[in-house]
Amino acid sequence: MSERRPLKVALLGCGSVGSEVARIMTANAADLAARIGAPVELAGVAVRRAGVARPGIPDELVTTDATALVKRGDIDIVIELIGGLEPARTLITTAFEHGASVVTGNKALLAEDGPSLHAAAARQGVDLYYEAAVAGAIPLVRPLRESLAGDKVNRVLGILNGTTNFILDRMDTSGAGYTEALEEATALGYAEADPTADVEGYDAAAKAAILAGIAFHTRVRLDDVHRQGITEITAADMASATRMGCTVKLLAICERTPDGTSVTARVHPAMIPRAHPLASVREAYNAVFVEASAAGQLMFYGPGAGGAPTASAVLGDLVAVGRHRLSGGSGPGESAYAQLPVAPPDGVVTRYHISLDVADRAGVLAHVAAVFAEHDVSIDTVRQQGKDGEASLVVVTHRATDAALAATVEALRRLETVRGVASTMRVEGE
Repeated sequence: MSERRPLKVALLGCGSVGSEVARIMTANAADLAARIGAPVELAGVAVRRAGVARPGIPDELVTTDATALVKRGDIDIVIELIGGLEPARTLITTAFEHGASVVTGNKALLAEDGPSLHAAAARQGVDLYYEAAVAGAIPLVRPLRESLAGDKVNRVLGILNGTTNFILDRMDTSGAGYTEALEEATALGYAEADPTADVEGYDAAAKAAILAGIAFHTRVRLDDVHRQGITEITAADMASATRMGCTVKLLAICERTPDGTSVTARVHPAMIPRAHPLASVREAYNAVFVEASAAGQLMFYGPGAGGAPTASAVLGDLVAVGRHRLSGGSGPGESAYAQLPVAPPDGVVTRYHISLDVADRAGVLAHVAAVFAEHDVSIDTVRQQGKDGEASLVVVTHRATDAALAATVEALRRLETVRGVASTMRVEGE
């Protein structure tokens, strides 16, 4: 049997992930060829700036014209690692129009415009794969799209951003404040110069939208995900969590509502018991629980970012897509048949931790308790500390809706004896 022609690959972007993809493709060329059934050849690398040394990549493969590269008729697979909405969206759709399959790690684009990209791929009979978009090296997309395709997924819960997990871990273990922990994360390369996407929860929310869409066979966009970042978390919050036997994590939670007629998707800080497996996820690692009707509870854990770990996910998709190219088929596309509505977050039921600054005098606790009772929010525990006429009051509720809690907090702010609401935080995992 004659040797098959090489599958030609165009690489868009050659940063930390792209350079690792190129390196591993070269170093493991023989193994990749054996696994796919044909050699893979790096046919071009599109970059923003030419003239920069890129070890292991021949100069003749480097181009600043990404559009011309994806329009080449001989390209089988395009790997898009540019990020952002444009020009990535146009380049991907152009690749589809010219018969190429696409492997991408672009979570922002998928969360914003995933349905139209899936539709464009389906029209051309090509693949759109994106394991690297969600949690680095951790396999999540393929298990949800394929391994659990015959099951009913009820909940996806986890830590999807390594930067925020590093910051919160440092605050928990060292007693540092948010600013100090962020500075350490930046110095170690865990946080970008502008960390907004991470610390305000946008990155995790985009990943949550992708996972919720796959898990519940429903279109979920970034705007559907309730989002709250970690910038307001204080050392006092961490100390309070410790006294409760908890720690604080930024969690992504996607779940079916109790009646099964809708889904919710949210990203926010939450206190979780130290006995919970997610409490032990340290540094910049990610971990995700998937709860399914038949399979039960599954946990996925590992490095959620970084050049080599993310490149591993990209290359896994490359092998899968390459096999499809040789067989003349394609992998799973979008599954949105359920068309479940995404419920607003104010109907979510959970427990809450509320910290109040109050006047240290008789009757304050009774006034506060009365406000909770008026809004049908049941109190689980109360802790009060006072000195020199000022006091802090920490209330942990039983389960209540976001709407009821918001109304309670607004009423508390109007109490004469309440100086301010220092923080509110959900309590999960119990």
